[in-house]
Amino acid sequence: MPPHHTTLHDNFDVDYVIVYRFADTTKAEASERFRDLVQALARVGLATEVRNGENCALLVFVKVASDARLNNAVYRSRVKDWLYGIRSAQPDRETQNSLTSQPLTEAERYRIVHHLITGPKEEGNAGITPKQGQWKNVESIFPLHDHTFNKEWIKKWATVTFLKVEDLDEIRNRFGEKVAYYFAFTQSYFAFLLFPAAFGFSSWVLLGHFSSIYAIVNCLWSVVFIEYWKRQEVDLGVRWGVKGVSAIQEKRREFQYEKEVKDPITGETVQVFPATKRLYRQLLQLPFTVLASTALGIIIATCFGIEIFLSEVYNGPFKSILVFLPTVLLTALVPTITTVLTEIATRLNDYENWETTDAYDSAMTQKIFILNFITSYLPVFLTAFVYVPYGSLIVPYLDIFQLTARPFAENEKQLATPQAGFTINPARLRKQVIYFAVTAQIVNFAMETIVPYLKRRGFHKYQELKTERAAKKGGAASNAAANDLPEEAEFLARVRSEAELDVYDVSTDLREMVVQYGYLTLFSVVWPLTAVSFLINNWVELRSDAVKICVEMQRPTPYRADSIGPWLDSLGFLTWLGSISAAALVYLFSNDGLGPDGTPADIKGWALLLTIFFSEHIYLVVRLAVRFAISKLNSPGMQKEHAERFMVRKRYFEESFGEDAMELPPPMDREKITRSSLEEEARQGSMRSSTAQDHFWLRQRSWEESSSIGVGLIEKMAPAESKKQQ
Repeated sequence: MPPHHTTLHDNFDVDYVIVYRFADTTKAEASERFRDLVQALARVGLATEVRNGENCALLVFVKVASDARLNNAVYRSRVKDWLYGIRSAQPDRETQNSLTSQPLTEAERYRIVHHLITGPKEEGNAGITPKQGQWKNVESIFPLHDHTFNKEWIKKWATVTFLKVEDLDEIRNRFGEKVAYYFAFTQSYFAFLLFPAAFGFSSWVLLGHFSSIYAIVNCLWSVVFIEYWKRQEVDLGVRWGVKGVSAIQEKRREFQYEKEVKDPITGETVQVFPATKRLYRQLLQLPFTVLASTALGIIIATCFGIEIFLSEVYNGPFKSILVFLPTVLLTALVPTITTVLTEIATRLNDYENWETTDAYDSAMTQKIFILNFITSYLPVFLTAFVYVPYGSLIVPYLDIFQLTARPFAENEKQLATPQAGFTINPARLRKQVIYFAVTAQIVNFAMETIVPYLKRRGFHKYQELKTERAAKKGGAASNAAANDLPEEAEFLARVRSEAELDVYDVSTDLREMVVQYGYLTLFSVVWPLTAVSFLINNWVELRSDAVKICVEMQRPTPYRADSIGPWLDSLGFLTWLGSISAAALVYLFSNDGLGPDGTPADIKGWALLLTIFFSEHIYLVVRLAVRFAISKLNSPGMQKEHAERFMVRKRYFEESFGEDAMELPPPMDREKITRSSLEEEARQGSMRSSTAQDHFWLRQRSWEESSSIGVGLIEKMAPAESKKQQ
């Protein structure tokens, strides 16, 4: 086996660390469960070491006990891939030869060891599921960071603009395909943003806002990007050897079957939950969508009305301060309601009783996307399609929000809503889009990087103060490092620090990119510089996410994937909706970008619907054309796949028929034909019984004679013209 990579602070060949916490468990029960844990690990060939942890916890260090055990697990994993069609060729039965031709990456090693720890017992694994059942004391299972690689990674990325495919290969080899696909998508998105950024800047200078030309080009760009990324996913899947890996479904432990039936094809006993019953449960998504839309819609619409009243109607003291009241309300209420709705979505997803982890995650992603769609885009939709066309009709009814400013008003006149002559603020929509394209991106960056850093520093400072206070009182705070050996002290301090970090969830970062893409497709026609802002943000985002993984999060378990999952469907939906939204915005704001001035009189419903209809159908036609064109293009991934299939066919042919199956048979020894030899041949023929078929096939005894006689016949029967040409 190849040795572990030597890190800046040696990881002592540790594969995984298991945090076993027993603060809320009796000593007897904690001891018994801990023995079960160590025995379960030992049964599957894993060696363990135990050290003190923080706050009533033990650190269980795990590694594979022998190379033979790891080699066997690697061979089983690769054979399973071959049986499912992920690998084109059967792995070599000699595992060492297989590892020589296809070396074991860190990600593959960690994935296989993690499967030994958490995989089902029926498949020869330990079956340890953190925080569930008999393993409720197992708090977390995580691999350790390679700090040498982390430092080189951050340093390298800080000096380059575009990532090469080799950089993505390195991420895949370290953190697995699921994380690598996120960085590949973000890098492709970043590279594609160069065109809309340049074109958007030109449109901002030359064409102005709400340009139909910009809307068409932006929609075409969105279609090309999505179709290109679909091809890119396939290429990367072939390059990384994970194409079709989603076919290997991991069964959920929480799945509850209703009956067991015998598979008519395989003869195996299969646990079944009726699809119709799950469909009935899925129908609950409809009231959930209504509930989420209503709850979040009421809050956002209310704050929207308050903001309009305070900024455009109220004209009294403290106006410059009161205009921030809606922001404060949104900041306080939306996350709270979103948390409640997310909990409801999780319970609903559990109730749907999905059999596999992939199906469960896909259904959960759809529900989370609904919540993010409402919270992210509803404010802009309200401004564009409610405030702008119907502002003059709505504002007179905003006097219900007088309560928000009444304590500060000097007289009723400052609170009175205009009954006529109100004019909307034409710059409101543009300012709102600029906020989400620039300010919100900066705020999200701060929440992702700066706030966790400050929280971590504050926690460490609190621990230090607690220790000092205990020392002053004559006591001593419990110190997990008190009995550490000197040669292990630095290593154990780092492990305890990593154990306190949060678990990295790549879906969170993917969701952020998808939401950002939605702003670009839906509303960038309002402010063409949107892509410029996103281009700058995403360059920083790629580097900050790398820092986040290396510094602020535990090292992610290297899960496999062959795409970005259900988020691809969300991107397709936003692209389709963007074709409609952009067309509607261009129509509404075609009056030099001022819109219909707050009155719906100038809006012709039939014209708006016709615009949307043609825009959507043009989008569908363009998508088919782009998809067809891209499918005809060759790519490195497709070439590699064709080459692998050819080599498999060639190998099978050679193994079945021999390497010389297509070679000519050796020439026969030519004997001199004499009278005696012909008489002998005739005598031998008369001695054995022969048929007309035997005589037919004995007239020419080799391919050489057939060739010679054939050439002679050609010479005799060839036409005169052929002879002249010769």
